[in-house]
Amino acid sequence: MEGRCAVRSSARWPALKKKIAIVLFALLAGCGTTPSHDLLNKVAVDAPASEIAATHEIFVATTRQRAEKDPRQVFDGDRSLTTSFARVDMTVPKLHQVGSIERAKGAAPSDPAKHFAAARVAYYRDAQVFAKAVGADMAQRGGRVLVFVHGFNNGFDDGVYRLAQIAHDTDYPGTPVLFSWASAGATTGYIYDKESANAARDDLESTLKMLAASRATSIDIIAHSMGTWVTMEALRQLAIEGDRDLSGKLGNVVLASPDIDVDVFKKQMLRYGKPDRPFTVLLSGDDRALWLSGLISGDKPRVGDYGNAADLAGYGVTVADLSQTKGGDRLNHTKFANNPLLVQLLGERLRMPAGLASDQIDAKPIDTLGQGIGKTVGSVAEIIITTPFKVLTIATGG
Repeated sequence: MEGRCAVRSSARWPALKKKIAIVLFALLAGCGTTPSHDLLNKVAVDAPASEIAATHEIFVATTRQRAEKDPRQVFDGDRSLTTSFARVDMTVPKLHQVGSIERAKGAAPSDPAKHFAAARVAYYRDAQVFAKAVGADMAQRGGRVLVFVHGFNNGFDDGVYRLAQIAHDTDYPGTPVLFSWASAGATTGYIYDKESANAARDDLESTLKMLAASRATSIDIIAHSMGTWVTMEALRQLAIEGDRDLSGKLGNVVLASPDIDVDVFKKQMLRYGKPDRPFTVLLSGDDRALWLSGLISGDKPRVGDYGNAADLAGYGVTVADLSQTKGGDRLNHTKFANNPLLVQLLGERLRMPAGLASDQIDAKPIDTLGQGIGKTVGSVAEIIITTPFKVLTIATGG
């Protein structure tokens, strides 16, 4: 009897852990207010030009449907079978702090003097018109383009706000393009989001091809969380088709907190092959969101909280272990963008010449930057970077 009970209890444990994870997800969802996901104000709010730090034109390719029920959301969480195109002009207030997104609370209107705010939305009727507009912008900025692919539990507004913040805080010299796939924008929508991510792979691939065929000289990619799955699948498909580096135009590929099973990622990299310019993987052992994701996915580690950086580096990626850095959110899932030091280090990386390989990186200026900011914000002890060539430890004085 004791033996049978032990077996039965052991068999029930994985299911029990899955239930615990679901409950934890629900609790986390209830910890904060439910976002409205409105991007546009109901009533216009003006601010003096002296209160605005910058305006960023965010170009958008999305697999979301137009928000018919609430047009202020612009695009909602429902899936579209085709890709839509738009541009959102976002203003950043002068009081902005690096690593933060100053947003109005709840349904309150955005005040451009205090908050990130959408000043204008333009829609493009098809890919050809969009490509022409993006190409004109790239020509003015030197040809570089930054594609951002957001993660799980993001409304359309979340992706726009985040890319505007990244473009501003990194001082990115090129054209920002948001690829917004149809996340439900709800913590309880994890399975729906995974299916939406799968459905968006071809659309991202087509978007990257379109940019490469335009005036782009270098295409950088930053993908976060579940968005790294969409990105890796699109890159894998490009490799299968024989154009894995977009005709030599693929620049930096940064995979932040990847929500991908480690074994699946290794298979993706094997199919892609070792990149000519190693991808950058940002991971953190204290990422609570990925711990939960792993728990409900068969208790398997995710790339973003994997404890063996050298193992990943063997597949041609550079791994930055951010475990000793502080995050700006309770889940430690968005350190790359909300930690003032890390977002500026990301900017240093993105501003490097497009042809610079990881074995050519000089750690000295990064180390100096880290020490300076670390003393100011007291947020970091050290960052361990494992490349296919060597291991670097960046002390920050934090």
